[in-house]
Amino acid sequence: MKETFVILVDESDNQVGVMEKLEAHRKALLHRAISVFIIDSKGDWILQRRALDKYHSRGLWTNTCCTHPAPGESDIDSAGSRLTEEMGIDCKLRELFSFVYKEKLDNELTEYEFDHVFIGIYDRDPVINTTEVDDWKKVSYDDLHKDILENPDNYTYWFKEIYKKVNSHLLNSKNNE
Repeated sequence: MKETFVILVDESDNQVGVMEKLEAHRKALLHRAISVFIIDSKGDWILQRRALDKYHSRGLWTNTCCTHPAPGESDIDSAGSRLTEEMGIDCKLRELFSFVYKEKLDNELTEYEFDHVFIGIYDRDPVINTTEVDDWKKVSYDDLHKDILENPDNYTYWFKEIYKKVNSHLLNSKNNE
């Protein structure tokens, strides 16, 4: 695995340092992250199943893509470039919200992230990068919600924490149109 660095932040998302990604996860230090959700114009969600050789949460279903912005990289640029790299999707993104979460993972790692959540609309099938993504699917929110309730261990922790919040933002946007 190549060495990549994350931006360490405080609870207000102010940068306080930089650290190698795996070390930040081992030491459970708060760092900036990106989660991207893509839906199509019918409202179906595009999910990915994480590659089986990921260093954590391997083989689990999650949002369209996730990443950590590199030092000096903007959140929106990081979201767009990772979306293209992992899923072959290039579309306009907007930030919905951000939140902090902390969860102990496998391999003695902890996700402690200040996560910026982005949304985009895309109506074609993704072209996945199989070194990053094992599979993908389109699913309605109702079917997704039902499956998460019935099979929670098939989904990443952070995805289960935020998918309802994303849906709430989408519904509020529709109601305000």
